[in-house]
Amino acid sequence: MSQEAVPSSQPKGLLQQMEELMAALNADLSQLDADFGQSAERRAPTPTPADGSDRA
Repeated sequence: MSQEAVPSSQPKGLLQQMEELMAALNADLSQLDADFGQSAERRAPTPTPADGSDRA
């Protein structure tokens, strides 16, 4: 594979792109974590309580 010559100003642009991608990924993961937490909260009341109050 051949490597292209990289102008000295390009790495700074690449760094900026990487920072933007990491920020977007972090935001996506934060939203996914929040969605997962809400989903778990909705499911939590469904099982029988641990104190056995609903048992016959």
